[in-house]
Amino acid sequence: MAMLLPNPTGAGRRPRLHRSPGLAGLCPVPPLGSRLPVGTGTRTNMAAPSHQATYDAIVIGAGIQGSFTAYHLARRHRDTLLLEQFILPHSRGSSHGQSRITRSAYAQATYARMMPDSFHLWQQLEAEAGTSLYRQTGLMMLGPADNPELEGCRCSVSTNQILDAAALTQRFPGLRLHAGEVAVWDGTGGVLLADRALRAVQDVFRRHGGTLRDGEKVLRIEPGAVLTVTTTAGVYRAPRLIITAGAWTGALLAPLGLHLPLQPLRIDVCYWREKEPGSLGAGRLGPCFIAVGLSQYPHDIYGLPSLEYPGLVKVCYHHGSSTDPEERDRVPPGTPRPDIALLSSFISRYLPGLEPSPAVVETCLYTNTPDEDFILDRHPKFSNIIIGAGFSGRQWRGAPTSPQSRPEPWGWLCPPAPLLSAGHGFKLAPVVGKLLCELSLDEEPSHSTAPFAITRFPGVLRAAL
Repeated sequence: MAMLLPNPTGAGRRPRLHRSPGLAGLCPVPPLGSRLPVGTGTRTNMAAPSHQATYDAIVIGAGIQGSFTAYHLARRHRDTLLLEQFILPHSRGSSHGQSRITRSAYAQATYARMMPDSFHLWQQLEAEAGTSLYRQTGLMMLGPADNPELEGCRCSVSTNQILDAAALTQRFPGLRLHAGEVAVWDGTGGVLLADRALRAVQDVFRRHGGTLRDGEKVLRIEPGAVLTVTTTAGVYRAPRLIITAGAWTGALLAPLGLHLPLQPLRIDVCYWREKEPGSLGAGRLGPCFIAVGLSQYPHDIYGLPSLEYPGLVKVCYHHGSSTDPEERDRVPPGTPRPDIALLSSFISRYLPGLEPSPAVVETCLYTNTPDEDFILDRHPKFSNIIIGAGFSGRQWRGAPTSPQSRPEPWGWLCPPAPLLSAGHGFKLAPVVGKLLCELSLDEEPSHSTAPFAITRFPGVLRAAL
């Protein structure tokens, strides 16, 4: 369907006004086409934090969630500023890398209901960007035959196809099952090309008239009917603010009196070499997989076919160590990495075609809530501040929990429950962005946000610093 987009050069758009030091009057911001490209980190007019501009909306954090939020706002013809503290592209947060799993199989109905909308919105972005962002490989959910979460995943996919060890070996020779284990096939599963997707949504956002400014760390947020955001390079105002800053969200919210139970984790992202080059691919991509409920492994393990590095398969443990996002890369040499030892054991048992020692180990940040569900809500005191956080989680093992049954105060001191699935924020980012956009515009959300309310965590609103 044809769409009337704002002219990317800025022609015909209402000029946004800003006041620069030494200028007596207001002057329009230069059109988008005349600005320096994002990622240069060089802006001659941004040498001091005295630049000022007013927008309809400001989004802090240009990861996949914030970028989709800004994209939806710009498509709704809201003049939107997207702020990123690091020079783009970067690998400091949770949205970098070339691949993420996407799927329909979910044991929790809340997310299963959101996935069709997410697939549709990914296709919409592909059409607008004119590029492919998804490779359909299928997904295997592996685990004990009597595992209730595996049964829940089976019920959420239409194919209803279960493979035993013999059938799996015949169809996908690289994967092994053991006695009492089965695999649930999700034919919609596959790989999202993460870096390409992030670039695409940011590019389309700018084509819709949005402004993306990287290399600007937020120093201060002043609430009010019109909020003020001060960065290392400027001062910006808007009647609505959306915070999607990943592991840095807590630090931004604390001065506003909100102390959310967000836990940043440092995750090892491991790539494993094929013993015989091409043996697992055999001219085509093998499936993604998620292994759940295996007694030998306290947390889930997931894998993607060889895409990022030729001949290397991505297999990761969905668990990590608590970290300060500013100190993530400062790990002393010789620090034990028990997660890699567990992965090596898994590789030997379930993927014997891979070398049992990783060829490449990278890191990524997760940001989890105690119940591993998202936060999509308004600030309890400042309703024009919208918060999106906690996108790296999973679902509790066993029956879905109610707020009353979740561990208190937030569960960080309780032994961790086994995990169900790999972090699911990326695949749902188009829907998350739409919901955050709708919340910021005081519209009825297109999906229920009740499971994602801040009120499920008591005592988080305190006096501001």
